Amino acid sequence: MVLDSINFPEDLNNLNSHELKTLSSEIRTLLVETVENNGGHLGSNLGIVELTIALHRVFDSPNDTILWDTGHQTYVHKILTGRRKEFTNLRLPGGISGYPSREESPHDWIENSHASTVLSYAHGLASAYSLSDDKRRVVAVIGDGSLTGGMAFEGLNNLGHSGKKVTIILNDNGRSYAPTVSQLSESLIRIRSNPTYMRRQHRLEKLAESMPWVGEILERGINATKAAIREMFEPPAFFEALGITYLGPFDGHDIKEIEQALSNAVEFEGPVVVHVLTQKGRGHAPAEQDSIKHMHDTSGMKAGSYTEAFSEALVKAGESNSKVVAITAAMPDSTGLLSFRERFPERCFDVGIAEQHAVTAAAGMAMGGLRPVVAVYSTFLTRAIDQINLDVGLHELPVIFCIDRAGVTGDDGASHHGLLDISLLSKVPKMKIFAPSSYQELQQMLEDALDITEGPVAIRWPKTPATQVEWSEVGTGTASRKVSENTEKTKEVCILAAGKMLSEAIAASEELKDIGVTVWDPRILNPLDPEMLEDAKKHKLVVTVEDGYIEGGFGSSVLDHLNRENSDCRVVNLGVPLSFHTHNKPDHLLSSFGLDSTGIVKKIRETIYEFE
Repeated sequence: MVLDSINFPEDLNNLNSHELKTLSSEIRTLLVETVENNGGHLGSNLGIVELTIALHRVFDSPNDTILWDTGHQTYVHKILTGRRKEFTNLRLPGGISGYPSREESPHDWIENSHASTVLSYAHGLASAYSLSDDKRRVVAVIGDGSLTGGMAFEGLNNLGHSGKKVTIILNDNGRSYAPTVSQLSESLIRIRSNPTYMRRQHRLEKLAESMPWVGEILERGINATKAAIREMFEPPAFFEALGITYLGPFDGHDIKEIEQALSNAVEFEGPVVVHVLTQKGRGHAPAEQDSIKHMHDTSGMKAGSYTEAFSEALVKAGESNSKVVAITAAMPDSTGLLSFRERFPERCFDVGIAEQHAVTAAAGMAMGGLRPVVAVYSTFLTRAIDQINLDVGLHELPVIFCIDRAGVTGDDGASHHGLLDISLLSKVPKMKIFAPSSYQELQQMLEDALDITEGPVAIRWPKTPATQVEWSEVGTGTASRKVSENTEKTKEVCILAAGKMLSEAIAASEELKDIGVTVWDPRILNPLDPEMLEDAKKHKLVVTVEDGYIEGGFGSSVLDHLNRENSDCRVVNLGVPLSFHTHNKPDHLLSSFGLDSTGIVKKIRETIYEFE
């Protein structure tokens, strides 16, 4: 196998065109086998094989800085930069990350999984290199929808204004630009990407400027011709209006063509966009034919999951209320909106990778009398906290935030854990935060949230399967529920377990039959339910359990409240330690934090022992 001879990028330079084609095929086979076993992002990586090979043949990584946006399209990069043998352990406990990781390799500059950020990194690094007279080249790979994010345009604007020398690779796999390619455009591509021609053009323009009268006419003619050509081809007009040279589009699966384009691009002064057309899922029929399934993660929406419960409830709400609308930031599949979009296409809005816009647009919809439901992952919601606070919260608008992947998410690692939402949202005045502990509770909470007409509501749930309960156990989603109480013992311990932590709390209480234990399902984490708090303070020990950060979360609120009331009970908060936690199975991570029944029992017994 050719792949066996590739340990580092420099090994690519010894390969001929036939060997490069064979290598591309072998890499695709490895990608399919690994992702089908381990999960992950398949389509985008299958489409970027030749482009990644060309990048590493033209540029000298890690001396030259190659930055990726988003990081989920770096599997081929990992294979070519010394991690081929470890690649079969991608996303597995103890294995390599599904995103760039600075701990793994000097070839990974940024641990970037949130889209639309790479151009800002590139501007900053290019500025640093310029000030220190460092000749290293900066390359930013952007695409797979990332140009739908506003931050990407901020980066483009500043790069064009600064004139910093950055090579921007626009990986166009059908999620961004797709201009018409014809014989005329191909001719212009060859001309425009030739540095010699472009230097001659600039000299001609300078000459025209220096010639009185005739020069003015000649200059107007040159400019008019250039403007007419730019109007024919939208990407050149767009980028060059920002001060960025545009080259392309090029065939992203032709290594020789890409290498020539990249080699030409580095000869230009200032920022250059190299527009490359790639096919998402290339070489694997299921990924080519079903781009949605293979876009973000091969796991999809699981039967019996909280996401499925939300999907069903939202369609039901849409059927009964024509004002219900749904908003997503480029993830209608993973957040469970496909059924709603199919049923009500005109009421489902995909705004692209633009969470800030999604939230403020939802505010405008609410002002206009609609009932907007924003479906988003917890890790991406925090990108728009200012808009949640001031655009929605300040106006007391009834926007409903349906927050998927809250808490410890597992395989996707530090950048995808949803650990901040409780801490942040609980600081938004009048924000109500619901945490369902079952499939049925989530559906009830969405119904109850739609009845709330003043102020925002957030419903958070985990990636893991949902517990099934009888509807008689659900009641209303706007009040806490006492799940169990040991009336034969004195009131020693009260466990308040948020969301999915309830099942672990119940299991812990069953192990503590020698102690009087009461278990509450808080259901509403903010504001706290007075009835639950009143019962809790009758116990000697109150234990809060949550799958978010301990600092500033649900447990902290309980502690603050009971302290203000000068309660005699002791409060112990259990939650996720404040740190960036690596990828692993959710149950393993929660257990390591003491957030399982064993950890809860251990903490309770240790604390009670201190009383005695």
